[in-house]
Amino acid sequence: MILPFSDAYRKDLVQMMREFYHSPAVLSPVPDEHFDRTVNLVCQGTPFAAGHIMLQDEKPAGYALLAFTYSNEAGGMVLWLEEFYVRPDFRGKGLGTEYFQYLFREYDDKIARMRLEIEPENEKALRLYERMGLEKLPYEQLYREFI
Repeated sequence: MILPFSDAYRKDLVQMMREFYHSPAVLSPVPDEHFDRTVNLVCQGTPFAAGHIMLQDEKPAGYALLAFTYSNEAGGMVLWLEEFYVRPDFRGKGLGTEYFQYLFREYDDKIARMRLEIEPENEKALRLYERMGLEKLPYEQLYREFI
């Protein structure tokens, strides 16, 4: 089952965010206060972000955090899959495929492009993303922190 972020799952979402940011899927951890800020923002409603919790057998199995931007290059709105995490005990059971199919159904007519980032060592995730039709872009990204 895929549900939008809600206060009912706040504790589970924050714990899964902590797990994600202490996994090899990310470059480095982020401060815990970011998690509550993110859950608050999404639960209060914003046009810039959305979040989903994935349940399997009524247990929190994973979550996804989406961000939305406009791209002239893409010719429309871009959905960024900012974070996608499935707990180890739930991996390999089709939850990733189910979530991507959900995204494609929900956002097919609302976005021009979908993007995500991946650590090169995360080969299992890369295989899932490629199976779901995502392709590598030849871009490198730069950033600057302001917070």
